[in-house]
Amino acid sequence: MASPAPPWLDPDDIRFMLEECDTWAVVGLGGDPARTAYGIARLLQQHGKRIVPIHPSAATVLGEPGYASLAEVPFPVDVVDVFRRSEAAGEFADQAVRIGARGVWFQLGVVDEAAYRRTVDAGVRMVMDTCPAMEWPRLRRERAS
Repeated sequence: MASPAPPWLDPDDIRFMLEECDTWAVVGLGGDPARTAYGIARLLQQHGKRIVPIHPSAATVLGEPGYASLAEVPFPVDVVDVFRRSEAAGEFADQAVRIGARGVWFQLGVVDEAAYRRTVDAGVRMVMDTCPAMEWPRLRRERAS
């Protein structure tokens, strides 16, 4: 028997972010097309999402102006998608709560259980250790069955 999924892989939270959230700030998104963040940002755009690059260089990426920090984004952000190592990711979950994001998504391999607890306790949904590129096909399969 398979063990239950951890709470940060709640299908309702995943579905909420992928289907109901339109503006995604992508932390760590720079202009290098070889980086995973770039490919996922492109995928988000292909699914109709507005991406907001968050990177110290604040470069324009995939046609969207970048910002050096989440606090500098002058409009509401629905999801903060974090491409940082686990030990550095928690601070971005805290920033996401401060800016009023509706969700936080830590990419595949990024897990910070303390950040998860803080974020959820603040009333913000959070997903960790998965990727939209994996989850959209799962949603399609669920709908088809």
